[in-house]
Amino acid sequence: MHVIGGTASTALAERISRELGNAPFGIPFTKRFPDDEMYVRVGGRLEGEDVVLVQSTRTDNDFLELILLEDAVREAGARRTFVVVPYFGYARQDRRFFPGEPVSARALCRHVELDADAVVTVDLHSSQTLTQFTKPAFEASGIPAIARLLAERSLDLLVSPDKGGVDRVRRMAQLLDKPWFALEKRRIDSEHVELSLPSSVPMSVEGKNVALIDDVISTGGTIVEAAKLLKKKGAVGISAACTHGLFLKDAFERIKAVVGDVYSTDTLGNPAEKASVAPDIAQILQRLVVG
Repeated sequence: MHVIGGTASTALAERISRELGNAPFGIPFTKRFPDDEMYVRVGGRLEGEDVVLVQSTRTDNDFLELILLEDAVREAGARRTFVVVPYFGYARQDRRFFPGEPVSARALCRHVELDADAVVTVDLHSSQTLTQFTKPAFEASGIPAIARLLAERSLDLLVSPDKGGVDRVRRMAQLLDKPWFALEKRRIDSEHVELSLPSSVPMSVEGKNVALIDDVISTGGTIVEAAKLLKKKGAVGISAACTHGLFLKDAFERIKAVVGDVYSTDTLGNPAEKASVAPDIAQILQRLVVG
């Protein structure tokens, strides 16, 4: 098996190759032509081999690079191509609200799977997106990676910033054997929310070390407001953890101003990247190879 890391996921791809028993690892050559068209080339002998192609798709260019790399791997004669998309961009556009709109997540699933024998991703916005693939598709979880990290920290309580994350924080709490609850959230606009404690809080946060658990941190507005609320209620230590750290604009700095530590997995390169999903992705890939 060969592992190839696209420009958006080179470090994670190398970690996955190590988890797969130091599988051969390569980085494709990429450049831009004078008219700004993208050029990619994969190296090594891939004919008859299983190839793992790892590329997060945070930007449109990342998607284009992934599609070109898939075609390059097929042209190189790979036996099977397993496409790993740790962060699947457009996954939050998973439904149509107004006439004339595309279902963007579905459209991109169709393109990503064209030259893939199977697709692996991590913590989609909705697992419903997996049903948009016609090829075998699997979703790894970032929860174990974050739990492995938090297990080494002093921690009393886990909190989800909204009820949409209840399943996530409950599973994390089971792994760490810690109590948990979810805040009530009312969204004001795309960057502002209003948070409150649930009507029946199962335990006090006063004097506690609390970790806020989320799947994606983008603008950071929800995490900042949640941290302010927990501090007001007496929490003495607050950290924030997520699978996908987008940290748009000055989000990371704004969060660091109100919490002690910020942790994310390595699905995206960012200043909080401290936990790796490589072991969890490798487990799925190993099952695919054997299957």
